[in-house]
Amino acid sequence: MFAFILWIIAVILVVAGIAGLFRGEVLWGIALIVIGCLVGPGGVSLFT
Repeated sequence: MFAFILWIIAVILVVAGIAGLFRGEVLWGIALIVIGCLVGPGGVSLFT
């Protein structure tokens, strides 16, 4: 259950980062994508 919640948070962060890139907010978009990859259970999770 906890891993599923982390996965959802990671997806939201990555989607928001991609949207930021399209709006021209490059640094904010890249930061959100990197944070999403760190939080996601498929990546290097900060919580495990």
